[in-house]
Amino acid sequence: MTGKNVIVIGSGFSGISAATSLADKGYKVTVLEKNSTPGGRARSFTEQGFTFDMGPSWYWMPDVFESYFQKFGKSTADYYNLVRLDPSYTVIFGEDDFVDVPASLDELKALFEKWEPGSAHQLDRFLEQAAYKYEVGINQLVYKPGRSVTEFMNLRLLLDVLRMDVFQSFHKHIRRFFSHPKIIKLMEFPILFLGALPENTPALYSLMNYADISLGTWYPMGGMHKIIEGMVQLAEEKGVVFNYNQDVQEIKVEQGNAKTIVTTSDIYEADVIVASADYHHVEKNLLAAQYQSYSEEYWDTRVMAPSSLIFYLGINKRLQNLRHHNLFFDEDFGPHANEIYTNPKWPAKPLFYVSAPSVTDPSVAPDGCENLFILIPVAPGLNDTDEVREQYYDLVMERLEKLTNQEIRPFVTYKRSYAHNDFIHDYNAFKGNAYGLANTLLQTALLKPSLKSKKVHNLFYTGQLTVPGPGVPPSLISGQVVATEVEKEFRSPVLV
Repeated sequence: MTGKNVIVIGSGFSGISAATSLADKGYKVTVLEKNSTPGGRARSFTEQGFTFDMGPSWYWMPDVFESYFQKFGKSTADYYNLVRLDPSYTVIFGEDDFVDVPASLDELKALFEKWEPGSAHQLDRFLEQAAYKYEVGINQLVYKPGRSVTEFMNLRLLLDVLRMDVFQSFHKHIRRFFSHPKIIKLMEFPILFLGALPENTPALYSLMNYADISLGTWYPMGGMHKIIEGMVQLAEEKGVVFNYNQDVQEIKVEQGNAKTIVTTSDIYEADVIVASADYHHVEKNLLAAQYQSYSEEYWDTRVMAPSSLIFYLGINKRLQNLRHHNLFFDEDFGPHANEIYTNPKWPAKPLFYVSAPSVTDPSVAPDGCENLFILIPVAPGLNDTDEVREQYYDLVMERLEKLTNQEIRPFVTYKRSYAHNDFIHDYNAFKGNAYGLANTLLQTALLKPSLKSKKVHNLFYTGQLTVPGPGVPPSLISGQVVATEVEKEFRSPVLV
């Protein structure tokens, strides 16, 4: 089987998705990965018998993953075993105020009704609208390449867009249905994944609540990296070649076409390049100035999603009062949000998230031990030092121990931190961001950085700095979208 030679830079979800989709269309595809293992932010590592997912830990929108594998005649079950979590997650509002969010809709409605009479009916109304937004948004809009306004000129699609509250904020939308502060916190929580305040996020994204409540929270046994392992296996079955430890240094352009990619150890010829690496890094560091589509001023005005301070901990005992997913909302989100989005600084009283996958999956920790992943969302571009990391480790662990009523720090046998400097070193992440661009109204669809270079004819982009946006399912879709655009312009018939 022969075809045009495609080089994909980066082996995160979007890169593998693009590579597999193009190989399936008859292209000869090589993936160049800077690190020694695939997955990008979804890499994993093992130490002292603990297996840690380095980044994504939430498995939402199972239909998007299933649809991806089915496009190649496969199923997720061919590569990993999914289990649905029940409760989906736990929210800690304060001491002795833990709320398990049940997987059952009826049980969730009963919980809401206890807090706010009439809210069960309101939840039904809310979810009916959210289901419509999910159907149109996830199955139609996110597959639009965002290259021309004509993509949205279909009359029915225009009506759909108007019905989806694109011009209303999520903050206002949610308060049309509910007033109890705990319900509002639960319903606004998924927006944190989109990297913007509810006040600045279109109400369209109530589709995330539908994904949370109606489609459920799942977990691939063995860890989130099992998805990457399955995707790599499928890609290799399609003929994709993965070359690791290939740090791209330069993209050489001749007469408006990218011709060669120079890495630290080799030179690759390309007919088409798909950059799944950080968009800003590719433009500013790999391309000569005359081939860059966006100015530095443009990038500096982009609203970035948060970065993260992460701790990977191995604990030599089993812990009490923790579920698989735990959201610590014991402090007011307002000041923390201000310190992320409005006046960027290290937060005084941060909210944080704890994943304890060993609660569900004994394979990720030695017998009798616990695997913890602790994440604090923080502003991008902060000064990241070891001293600051230690300060926040002590702050968060003190609260974690107090709220769960147990000692933890004396039993930590493995500890690793990860923040801005690591995101920059490992992924060349712009300002050390963790999630890409925030999904604000002015950074949606056509208003995102284009998936195709404006200056280089055969250079395309995929991932969370272009369409459709941040998150694992959108990144998976992004790779498929860019593969379709490449195929439109560089059709490569399969020859046997």
